Amino acid sequence: MTDYFEVHERDGAARVGELRLESSRTTPALVDDVLTDAGSLWSGDREVPESDDSQLTVLPHRAFPGGTADEVQESFAVEYPDVDYPSVAVVSSVGVDDHGTDAYAVSDVQSIVGHGAALVEAVVSVRESVPADTAVLFSGVATPRNVALLAYAGIDLFDETAAVVKGTEGRYLTTDEAYFLEDLEELPCSCPACGKPRQEFTREDCAEHNVNALEAELGIVRRRIRDGRLRDYVEGQARQDQWLTAAMRELDSQWGYLEERTPILRDAQISAATEDTLRRVEIQRFADRVTTRYRNRFKNPLVLVPCSAAKPYSESQSHRQFHDAVQWRAHLVSMTSPIGVVPQELETTYPAQHYDTVVTGRWSEDEREFVAKVLERYLERNAYPKIVAHVPDDGYRDIVERVEESWEGDDLELTYTVPEGGHPTDEESLSNLSEALSGELKYSKREREHNTVRALADYLLGDGAGDDLFEDMQTTSRYPKIQVRDSEETQLATMVPQYGTLSFTLEGAKRWVESDAPTKRVQIDGFVPHGSVLAPGIVDADDEIRIGDEVVVEGPRAFGVGRAEMFGREMEESTRGIACEIRHVEEK
Repeated sequence: MTDYFEVHERDGAARVGELRLESSRTTPALVDDVLTDAGSLWSGDREVPESDDSQLTVLPHRAFPGGTADEVQESFAVEYPDVDYPSVAVVSSVGVDDHGTDAYAVSDVQSIVGHGAALVEAVVSVRESVPADTAVLFSGVATPRNVALLAYAGIDLFDETAAVVKGTEGRYLTTDEAYFLEDLEELPCSCPACGKPRQEFTREDCAEHNVNALEAELGIVRRRIRDGRLRDYVEGQARQDQWLTAAMRELDSQWGYLEERTPILRDAQISAATEDTLRRVEIQRFADRVTTRYRNRFKNPLVLVPCSAAKPYSESQSHRQFHDAVQWRAHLVSMTSPIGVVPQELETTYPAQHYDTVVTGRWSEDEREFVAKVLERYLERNAYPKIVAHVPDDGYRDIVERVEESWEGDDLELTYTVPEGGHPTDEESLSNLSEALSGELKYSKREREHNTVRALADYLLGDGAGDDLFEDMQTTSRYPKIQVRDSEETQLATMVPQYGTLSFTLEGAKRWVESDAPTKRVQIDGFVPHGSVLAPGIVDADDEIRIGDEVVVEGPRAFGVGRAEMFGREMEESTRGIACEIRHVEEK
């Protein structure tokens, strides 16, 4: 039987996949029996040739720093002639090489688990050194408390060793604590092992419970990955142990590793329940693109307003009142934690309409500092003839005043329209807002739609892409379901309100390729794809491609456009799985 590992679902560095050696497992998973049955790793009672550079791991397996030793491979080939050996290579986290295997067991995990920086350094080292469609095994360390964080970091496979050992030592494991068995008056679990009276519960039962708890936690992790919400879970779960919190924050500092693997859009809502949310890739990426790619094209004043619970903001009752007062005489930009600032053209763009935050009326210092920095960078890039701050006292005004005080450019003149102690939707506040814009000219619906399309192109493709692609556009339909056409009425793209992105037609893709806008290309072999392109058909892919990106697909026989299902490097490295979904294609 052919061995393989194929990724089916992704959530940042975490993956749900299928590992097939002798039998099949849906990962992240426990794999003791798979490895034993397949013979891909050898058990301690097997005779293993000695080697000067060998080292013993926590499992009864022998690991070789350069990969699996040649003499062991030869011995295995004789004993297991029908297995395409090696399916698993045992490697150190230092100096990892690609050995062409389906999975990699990391030998030195015992020395790094418990130390946040060391763990993250090891995981990133291994994952960046082996192909994207290979599984990574951490043996001897998984517990119900830490396995969610390990999976979030990018580990696919675990074993029962730690759970069993702790159970036989009398340690009863849960997702938040490891209890001494003798300290438990009752068993806080209803798994089969815990179904007997407390006085009859043995250490062997405790080991069985620990494994059950670990399996149950992995089930939750897999569900969270499929839902695109593992990070929300990890932010809470990591609080159960200081080193797990440290590891999560160290992982957040690995921007390149996480950003490459994080989709640019998805359906899942972000739950902004802790200040660690500010460090999420989705949040930092949005703030970065708004302050480096987005460019305001309105000639009207800027009005800063608070966000709303309803998404998109323009559909909320408060923002409708703002619009009634503004009457299209100003450009609205919302201030919000944890997103930063959101220009009205990007209010539907992920994650601006895909988050929910804890509302207390009080801003933390981290939130104030983050939003203030984003607002300052935004104002440095975008000049306005007038700035109106229509914000309340509860944190918003302090943020604007911080920017005003630290401003080093030309004078930053702001008009505040909400009285002290007032609310932005009070009659007096709205009257002040309307009066502040007295005499300003209105912008048209057409201008709003055109600026929205160009802003989306800038955000998705790069600074200036909107002008390069849509200089002569026409728009039809109503916001937010905007269709983009050229001067000859040929449709080029459609706005997708669900994600706040653009979906190109073939003609739009051709214009994209011919323009100066950065193009995200996928080169394929000599076939005409229909529906999807599998990874084995990929010849080359741009490194800048992220999951969810719009991509141009080109080959000797076909030209098409679609959406990426893998990041660029993963497309090139993978031997299985869907690389991109094709929307339109034509044969050359």
